[in-house]
Amino acid sequence: MPSLNSSLEYAKKWGMHLEFVSRQDYKLKDTDDFLKHLHEKYGDFYCLPEGGTNALAIQGCEEILNEDDKTFDYVCCPVGTGGTISGIINSCSEDQTVLGFPALKGDFLSEEIQKHAKQTNWKLITEYHFGGYAKINSELISFINRFKTEYGIPLDPVYTGKMMYGIFDMIDKDLIPSTAKILAIHTGGLQGIKGMNDKLKKKNLPILI
Repeated sequence: MPSLNSSLEYAKKWGMHLEFVSRQDYKLKDTDDFLKHLHEKYGDFYCLPEGGTNALAIQGCEEILNEDDKTFDYVCCPVGTGGTISGIINSCSEDQTVLGFPALKGDFLSEEIQKHAKQTNWKLITEYHFGGYAKINSELISFINRFKTEYGIPLDPVYTGKMMYGIFDMIDKDLIPSTAKILAIHTGGLQGIKGMNDKLKKKNLPILI
């Protein structure tokens, strides 16, 4: 079995069975033959797509907001594959603005979100990816550590840290009014901090507290 990173160790600890496939086989994950093999091996199963975005996931994310949340001017969330923000867009009020902060470079997710979003009151903020997925630098590390020290809330370095950095920076630059009422959705990911710290130590960079 390949060596496990901290996230996979965490999953295994809580009872997840892990089965590794080659990169070549992974490219075939959506083919009938691959799915038939899984069915023969495991019987009836439910296949979650990479990133977790499908119609049911979006429907579930539509339940994140409640009536009290309609008092916010802006609803902000990190963006990976677009499922969470699509659900939030569908359940927010027309007079609210939804801001998504992608963890990946580029604006290619807009087209994917448009397939699922039922409203147009949203925008992707693409300036805070810090170099791309799971990329991080000393400035972001310092922000995440200060945020935890000041507010007592840990942020993960892949998603929520970049979103909160972006929100604060946009307020400083008057891109979001300082008087606006903002709701930031924390999507978790904290189990990845240990693995990130292992990488940071190897690079002789400060670690996340």
